[in-house]
Amino acid sequence: MAKRRRDARSTDHPRRVKAHLKASKAGAAPGFLQYVGAHEAAPTLATLIEFGANSGEFIETKFTALEQGREFKPTFGNYWLNLHGLGDTELLKLIGRRFRLHPLVLEDILNTQQRPKVETYPGYLFITARLMKLDDDGVVDSEQISLVVGHNFLLTFQEKPTGTFEAIRESLRNGESQLRKFGTDYLVYALLDKVVDRYFAVLEQVGERVDNLEDEIIESLDPQQMQEVQYLRRSMQALKRGLWPLREVINILQRDDADFFKDETQLYLRDVYDHTVQLIESVEALRDVVSGLQDIYLSLQSQNMNTQMRTLTVFTIIFSPLTLIAGIYGMNFDNMPELHWQYGYFIVLALMGLLGSGLGLYFWSRRWIE
Repeated sequence: MAKRRRDARSTDHPRRVKAHLKASKAGAAPGFLQYVGAHEAAPTLATLIEFGANSGEFIETKFTALEQGREFKPTFGNYWLNLHGLGDTELLKLIGRRFRLHPLVLEDILNTQQRPKVETYPGYLFITARLMKLDDDGVVDSEQISLVVGHNFLLTFQEKPTGTFEAIRESLRNGESQLRKFGTDYLVYALLDKVVDRYFAVLEQVGERVDNLEDEIIESLDPQQMQEVQYLRRSMQALKRGLWPLREVINILQRDDADFFKDETQLYLRDVYDHTVQLIESVEALRDVVSGLQDIYLSLQSQNMNTQMRTLTVFTIIFSPLTLIAGIYGMNFDNMPELHWQYGYFIVLALMGLLGSGLGLYFWSRRWIE
């Protein structure tokens, strides 16, 4: 387990360096489209789902070429266009022209370092959120999810495929599902609910690591454990940075001043809001536990140091009188009668042994020696 933590830390620093790639866009004109993110831009794959309330009203199409997008004509009343990968800026421009998206919206979609937010534009809402996950090394990572919500359409943009929303697609394929009946505003709720559920999953796994680390610290101290504590504190900060603004986003959506959500969907959004509040409380509680791990580590380290110092002090006290006796009889004065006794050497050794043993037994009875 310690090896895995070392591997996780070795990937953490390069990831933090990559996060500063956004500086490469400094000085560009507003609305200039360029992918900015911690990961390399993935090839773009567009998936279109058209659906209606009836069981037969469903079409799913995958676009791999720009020409296919130009020829698209909607068949049913509601549709969801999802893009995996942000490497094709030309396709993004085409989508922007088709749905009359503001250039600043397209710019924010490509700049994946955005904090969760919601902005109102004529005819649609623009929402960003952070999708949390644990990578193979156990490092908390996130990607940006961008949503453009209209009255009968939904556009979503992801940095790469994650499989998070596959259950929602399966539900849409079912003609009797609630998603088909309630429309795109309920679909937005379902997506945000999945995003929040990912926070629960990540927080649970981080909590297990905190519990395991606490057991390891109590069992035996290791300098690597302090580094793991610092890493966990950064992980909690990452979760907090994603959750606090997300709570405000959902709060704005459930008020829905722009009237994009039906009253019934707002009730579901209220439930998601409650979940975000619960998550924030859990993150704060777990962050206190992580801070407590640092205090436990330092306390145990100080206790071990005190034990070692006490042991050294005991041996110093035991050998001090012995050193004094040896020093006195090592001065080689002629007028020292004990030096001429036949058994003087053995008597002095016995005296030193009795004195050392007596002091040792005294300190052992006082539990200074364990």
